[in-house]
Amino acid sequence: MTDHQTTHQAAEDARNETIRIWLNGQIVPKAEALVSVYDSGFMLGDGVWEGLRLYDGTWAFADEHLNRLFEAAKAIDLDIGKTRAEVMQAILDTQAANEMETDAHARLMVTRGVKTRPFQHPSLSQQGPTMTIIMEHSKPKIARPIRLATVPHVRGLPMTQDPKLNSHSKLNCILACIAAEKAGADEALMLDINGFVNTTNACNFFIVRKGVVWTSTGDYCMNGITRQKVIDLCRANDIPVHERNYSLVDTYGADEAFLTGTFGAQTPVSSIDGRMIGDGQQGPVTTRLQALYKALIRQKTV
Repeated sequence: MTDHQTTHQAAEDARNETIRIWLNGQIVPKAEALVSVYDSGFMLGDGVWEGLRLYDGTWAFADEHLNRLFEAAKAIDLDIGKTRAEVMQAILDTQAANEMETDAHARLMVTRGVKTRPFQHPSLSQQGPTMTIIMEHSKPKIARPIRLATVPHVRGLPMTQDPKLNSHSKLNCILACIAAEKAGADEALMLDINGFVNTTNACNFFIVRKGVVWTSTGDYCMNGITRQKVIDLCRANDIPVHERNYSLVDTYGADEAFLTGTFGAQTPVSSIDGRMIGDGQQGPVTTRLQALYKALIRQKTV
């Protein structure tokens, strides 16, 4: 479709052509930020990552993001080789090198590092981890609410690949996104193994029915930081909220639907599988939650 968009769509910014990138302790021009073809991340998707957003000089919820990064690294038995303070300092150094104050997005990636031979076993990664921080000037630019399509790809069991893990291996989500685009939608709505509505390929998912906010149980989705902030804001502001199993029938009949994520915060959804949600526009509960989230961010940046 000519008006296809994504939840990570941003305004063009020429400054991103000259950004400087943190790579293994050095801050280098974009064109020099290169890793080996033997790197575990390139070869096998063996690594973990975090996305952080800069608001008025403050990296929002940085503690939670670093908690999730170090927990994910421990889960895959990857030693980052740095303390939390050192990782945070690397973020701040990259921010300073790029003279960024607000409307910036950082993607921090850690892989198991360069392999001695091009095979799977982790013991072949003997040179220590590869760590990089890509930091871009990035302001969300969503022209209209997002269209979703349900896809056959599911968020699976934790003994295959735990959906809570922010791993470099995103092929399941990428295939879901491709299937949705071929169906004429912007992004994919993914179910869990039991057929309940779960998440999208890139964001957490919420619906609103009769003023009540619903989201999944969280058993099969990314443990989203923005997701949790929305749940907390609902509870603190007398907005009824349920973490529960619910079906596509419940979803199609919703008054509102929206997505949450570090980049876009709260993004409205207009239709799912060709069914208009509410009146197809951003609803009042979504609007209220956006305002509450912006106030929370302001509170953290004073």
